[in-house]
Amino acid sequence: MAPAPSPGGGGAGKAVLWAAVGAVVASAAWAAGVFLVGHSSSGGGDLRGYSAPSNLCSSADYSGFKGEYPEEDTAPSHTSLKSDALDEGFCSLSLKKTGSTIADAYLSLQMDLHKKTDPAPEFTATWKNYGDSHTGYDVQSVEGIGDEAYLVTQDTTSGTNTGSRYGTLAVREGSMTFTMSYSAYLSSYDEDKDPPTISEVSGWLKSDTRATLENLKD
Repeated sequence: MAPAPSPGGGGAGKAVLWAAVGAVVASAAWAAGVFLVGHSSSGGGDLRGYSAPSNLCSSADYSGFKGEYPEEDTAPSHTSLKSDALDEGFCSLSLKKTGSTIADAYLSLQMDLHKKTDPAPEFTATWKNYGDSHTGYDVQSVEGIGDEAYLVTQDTTSGTNTGSRYGTLAVREGSMTFTMSYSAYLSSYDEDKDPPTISEVSGWLKSDTRATLENLKD
């Protein structure tokens, strides 16, 4: 009897895996935006000069990551929402190292402009306490970006070539909320055996978030 094929092996398996990861990232970011809308009709509308473009990818500055992932994503995905209460933009980018034909990692961005509610209480509760509701994540307060910002990271590789590395920087400035998230998943058949460290990713999230937020101001 011929041996059974290895599950998920090869480029096709990796492509399917990253498609699933991308869908999860997009779904999580969308859910976070909906959750942060809030319930109070007071305190909203302090947008600090920000506007949500119809294509958030066009305003994304991820130059920090491009040193590690120089290959351009020629077809990033993006969505947008315009309403009386909430303007929202979302962007998902594939990050590729030199020579890669499919994604080695993913970067997603989401901006929410809360025009009639104050997102501050829910934002603080969600991100400051992220480690209480999600096992294995580190949470750090970040000074100098917006009114409040939190860096959430997780590394399950433990020095091996399997596992994942994840980082999100969440920022609130007035009634604007913004997240930039990085995710990389390693497996035995993955060509990328040397992803950036959490320390490197954290630095890029901070610098690229600052640059992107500058691009999003009127």
